[in-house]
Amino acid sequence: MAKKEAKETLIEVTLWDSANKLRGSVDPAKYKHVVLGLIFLKFASDKFEEHRQTLIDKGQ
Repeated sequence: MAKKEAKETLIEVTLWDSANKLRGSVDPAKYKHVVLGLIFLKFASDKFEEHRQTLIDKGQ
């Protein structure tokens, strides 16, 4: 379980770093689109990991 938590932390850190780098070069009105895209990528990554773990648990 600790390995999964470490991986999530790495993803979160990477997303926050990306968001911070983009914030300086993007107009605040358009920044929401960048943030929403990053949130979607995090959501998709979490769902993929859940499905992957389910398949591993089933032995496929």
